[in-house]
Amino acid sequence: MSELKLPTFADVVAASERIAGVAHATPVKTSRTLNEALGAEVFFKCENMQRMGAFKFRGGYNALARFTPEQRKAGVVAFSSGNHAQAIALSARLLGVPATIVMPHDAPAAKIAATKGYGAQVVIYDRYQEDREQIGRDLAAKHGLTLIPPYDHADVIAGQGTAAKELFEEVGALDFVFAPLGGGGLLSGTALATRALSPAARLYGVEPEAGNDGQQSLRSGSIVHIDTPKTIADGAQTQHLGNLTFPIIKRDVDDILTASDEQLRAEMRFFAERMKMVVEPTGCLGLAAARAMKAQLQGKRVGIIISGGNVDIPRYTELLA
Repeated sequence: MSELKLPTFADVVAASERIAGVAHATPVKTSRTLNEALGAEVFFKCENMQRMGAFKFRGGYNALARFTPEQRKAGVVAFSSGNHAQAIALSARLLGVPATIVMPHDAPAAKIAATKGYGAQVVIYDRYQEDREQIGRDLAAKHGLTLIPPYDHADVIAGQGTAAKELFEEVGALDFVFAPLGGGGLLSGTALATRALSPAARLYGVEPEAGNDGQQSLRSGSIVHIDTPKTIADGAQTQHLGNLTFPIIKRDVDDILTASDEQLRAEMRFFAERMKMVVEPTGCLGLAAARAMKAQLQGKRVGIIISGGNVDIPRYTELLA
């Protein structure tokens, strides 16, 4: 089936050309304190400094930039807890595409406000009672909109892979790479770039301990569906991997690890205190897992993707307290 044609590294390269000059080429940062603590050389790809505050802008813009004139005129619909919502809303505004975004009632207020601020129409739903995918499909069918899901879409995956591509181009080959995992868009895109540019690297996806559907899926060999996990990592409160993301992860990722909410709080404090950066809980997953693997990282070169920095300030201070 054509919809199951997996994206390739060539698609990541094409995406990087498409988003050039629109998406930020985000900085790669290091911490001497962390390097000394882990006995490794750690490079952070700071997607918390991307446009709209997260890596999602890469995939969102890449997907919308490939719309036909008819699709652009009719509009786009997306569902998201926040970062994909903002990515599609901002990309739509830049490309002149009407946008409708389905968001959960408990999404961070800052993410809902930003999505509306970019000009999108927001439809609220209850993530614990309603099916956002069905709502999105219904809106698409009713209004002739093009549905762009948050991770299970070839153009979205290719766009997300550009972050890792930039990381390798800046720092060279790495021994270990860690990327947050929700639905798998970032991890599968990172996998495409990693296997092309640093094939010997050990690649790990990291998800919240409360929502380890990816880990269960990798162990069982098929996609495992779970209830919406209760975790502070709202960007990774997904219930299952995608039909495109899972085969790439199964083929190219070495393992999937987990991190507890308490570990994420500790890493949020580390980023704030030692690196002067605001990082949302989901963005801390990679570092939490790397710190737990300290013994294996001795003397190694390590890449960690910080996925985003979108968190309400009252919530942020509460989590750091």
